[in-house]
Amino acid sequence: MDEAENVPALLHSLKSQTFKNFKVIICVNQPESYYYDPAKAQIIKSNQKTLQILKDEESLDLQVIDRSSPGKGWVGKHFGVGWARKLAMDQAAALANPEDIIATMDGDTDYEPQYLESISQSFGQHPQLKAISIPYYHKLTGRNNEDMSVLRYEIYMRYYALNMLRIKNPYAFTAIGSAMACTVDAYRGIRGITPHKSGEDFYFIQKLRKYGDVGIYMDKTAFPAARFSDRVFFGTGPAMIKGNAGDWSGYPVYPFQFFDEVKNSFDAFGDLFQDDFEIPLSGFLFDKFNDKLWQDLRQNVKSKQNFIRACHHKVDGLRILQFLKWRNQNLLPDNEKNLTSYLNQFYPDEFLTAKLMVSGFNFKTAGLDELDEIRNFLFEKEMQCRKKIMILR
Repeated sequence: MDEAENVPALLHSLKSQTFKNFKVIICVNQPESYYYDPAKAQIIKSNQKTLQILKDEESLDLQVIDRSSPGKGWVGKHFGVGWARKLAMDQAAALANPEDIIATMDGDTDYEPQYLESISQSFGQHPQLKAISIPYYHKLTGRNNEDMSVLRYEIYMRYYALNMLRIKNPYAFTAIGSAMACTVDAYRGIRGITPHKSGEDFYFIQKLRKYGDVGIYMDKTAFPAARFSDRVFFGTGPAMIKGNAGDWSGYPVYPFQFFDEVKNSFDAFGDLFQDDFEIPLSGFLFDKFNDKLWQDLRQNVKSKQNFIRACHHKVDGLRILQFLKWRNQNLLPDNEKNLTSYLNQFYPDEFLTAKLMVSGFNFKTAGLDELDEIRNFLFEKEMQCRKKIMILR
């Protein structure tokens, strides 16, 4: 949607891939109601231009799903990125063989020439994989407000991921819609992607993780655009808009000790098979479900191993995020202290830690270079952790 300016670069990226055995399916989409809204005229014009660019493309094996021309747009509740991604991925799954791979992309994202080759090699080297949550990195735009916002958001994302990786949680993935891949067999096995209006990428990887092993590392990276966008209800674009207006309340830097409480709870699942006792997540889980949660799970399994698996499915990535918000709700925001405490605890000998501790770091007064330095430091550490763990089981 509204990607006419970016589609030529995407097509160039695809044509530059060293791996050549692939088919491209692109869904150009918008609600039908846009034709009755003068404010959406530019999006309509952009989509029609995109369709023409794709029609003129001759060197790629390309199929276009037109959900934007008059009479073909989304009607009713079925619209948005989730439905667009589902339509394209369902079509791919219908055309492909079970052992084939579906890689999801977005119109505003750059990909290295070896990107598809790296995906193919990753599945080839680890045949048990059902999916890969691929590394990402937002390139800066040169527009200060957008760059400051995306760096703040990415710091939040990477801090969250690093702590989940640190505690070796089975849901230690970062779901980016433009950086996911799965086997066709796995896609069919989970009955496809659920078309949420936002967050469809998170729920998709979570479903795949419950289905089987998910890789979290490969040696190439996707480079999503950093831009203000309200086309989805939550995610990078909306977070940047809210953050640019001064509201980062939805993206706190949680005390790292909260993640330790998650770890301690997960470590206790095996013992809970025998009898109930308090774990750090008990209060939250009993509020969310009921105080017979463990008893109910026990009744449906016959072994300790299956009970632990049932706990992992019940207390999934979404529940962990909800717990962290629940745990944090009555605390005064102290993002800077939580970040510096984490860095001082786990990277005490790093130059960046000393610099932050001495300078009295503050997100509101930090400059672009300072935020970028923190982002790059966290990116480097995250990639090291991803490579070390490699696969979520």
